[in-house]
Amino acid sequence: MDARNLSKRLLTVANYVPQDASLADIGSDHAYLPAYLALKEQIRFAVAGEVVRGPYENACHELRKEGLTDIIKARLANGLEAIKVTDKIDTITICGMGGPLICNILEDGRAKLVNHPRLILQPNVGAADVRRWLMQEEYTVVAEEILSEDGHIYEIIVADYIPNQAHMTDLDLEFGVYLRKEKNAAFIAKWSEEVHKMKRVIQQMDKAKVVPLEKKQLMEDNVARIEGVLHGES
Repeated sequence: MDARNLSKRLLTVANYVPQDASLADIGSDHAYLPAYLALKEQIRFAVAGEVVRGPYENACHELRKEGLTDIIKARLANGLEAIKVTDKIDTITICGMGGPLICNILEDGRAKLVNHPRLILQPNVGAADVRRWLMQEEYTVVAEEILSEDGHIYEIIVADYIPNQAHMTDLDLEFGVYLRKEKNAAFIAKWSEEVHKMKRVIQQMDKAKVVPLEKKQLMEDNVARIEGVLHGES
């Protein structure tokens, strides 16, 4: 993968970046995403933020190689501290991190969200935490994608600030506002695997000398909820 050939995951994220956006890509690593968008003339400016020096230097190298240092600024900073007011950022991407970490980055950097930029987030785990944070901050999920690539399943959440429209049910938070209705192959694979894992745990519980009945019941309820979604509940 490089700035001219993105992974399926990052290509999907790129599709949700508005034309002529001013972008902040947090945890940018090699800056492949903003570089790709700049080469496609889809953005007018970008910040590639990285908290670790190695990935920051990777980003600097990639931007110099592609001749993009005038359009994209690599910055060594923690989270949204990479953003300056003068950047006039209107879109933020945070990809490849756990959901709780994404929430912490957004919470710690909430001063940089005052102009309510579009948020395009790709949590590796804990997508429900991300959706909950968005709802609490009056961000409405406007699109979601779930896809499989190289043996991994990725969820992408796109949210815009729309006051008084952000309510999500418990099922929305856990399974996705749109994902649980579309139920594509990646969605079915992810949640079928979760059911399989839980059923194995339940079988192990049944073999115990003293069966933990409350824990078993809780897990059986979780299995029933997931199977309800998989088999038609929306």
